[in-house]
Amino acid sequence: MKKNVFKLVMLSLLMLVATAVAHAINMTPFEGVQVATLTVSATQVKNTTAEKEMIKQLRHEHTWVSEIKSRQNWVNQDTIKIPKRGAAPQVLIDNTNYPIVKNERDDSHVIVALHKFDTENTIVTEDELYALPYEKTSDVQEQHRETLEDTTAEYGLWGLAPQANDEAKNLFVLVTTGEDDGTGRLKLTTKDLRNLQAKMNKAGIDKNGRILILSDDHVSDLLEEDRKFYTQYHNQNEGAIVSRYYGFKVYEDSTTPEYDDTTLEKIPFGSVTVGRKSSVIFHKGSTAKAVGTVKRFARPAELDPENRENTIGFRLYHIIVAYGIEGSGAIISGKAA
Repeated sequence: MKKNVFKLVMLSLLMLVATAVAHAINMTPFEGVQVATLTVSATQVKNTTAEKEMIKQLRHEHTWVSEIKSRQNWVNQDTIKIPKRGAAPQVLIDNTNYPIVKNERDDSHVIVALHKFDTENTIVTEDELYALPYEKTSDVQEQHRETLEDTTAEYGLWGLAPQANDEAKNLFVLVTTGEDDGTGRLKLTTKDLRNLQAKMNKAGIDKNGRILILSDDHVSDLLEEDRKFYTQYHNQNEGAIVSRYYGFKVYEDSTTPEYDDTTLEKIPFGSVTVGRKSSVIFHKGSTAKAVGTVKRFARPAELDPENRENTIGFRLYHIIVAYGIEGSGAIISGKAA
């Protein structure tokens, strides 16, 4: 009996819902408000889905960025709280004095805002969606993700590169010393890499975790000079070119930062000034990456009756940042006399 009553109640509720839906579909004095509300709700669902997918797919796979550990647990309100260790303990050798001295370690934190990346909006018309044999809106969103992935990596690499040479702070800027390549640019040599390696060793920088990102020119230089590098380069799969080369794990990137021709200081990101291309070195043990808020901005064609256009754009908070004492380096192309 109870089961029958329950079924009757559920049937009544379903009839009420069906009546309400039918009412919403029919032409009523409030139809415009209802359609707009339904459209906004559908857009919100699409926004949430696209934002989750953006976070899931933003991986920078098979690139140098994959070497950096994600520190999502350090992120709050689109800022990252970077811990700074206190003083390391002294080591006593063959100690005979007791009690051993006790010291506290005073740790601290540095809070850094994540960088904000906005894509320009893309328009997809209703006419396009009707005529095209594929789902253009999804393809546009994929393109926005790929563009954000490329830009965050390029900006991150620019940020990791040292502003100028300051060996007291473990910031190394070296100039290549090889032969003139015919354009006035001096080639990168294995001797230059050994020189950088020696400087980092002298500074006491951990030998494990050194990442070298070569510019296109510098890759070509090493391919000519070193047969071993040539073989490993052409046998690579996806990811690193060489896993161990003069103490570095080596990647290639076409978007390495440029340095001022005279001062040898790093040129601002996005500048139209043409400088000298560099290869960049960082230590993965003292770098972090994190993703903050992702937001999809969209207006469906239903809310744009004049143009019948769907508008899509994204905003992403992201950071690649160096911390700790390992520092970073850059090798820039020298100039023939």
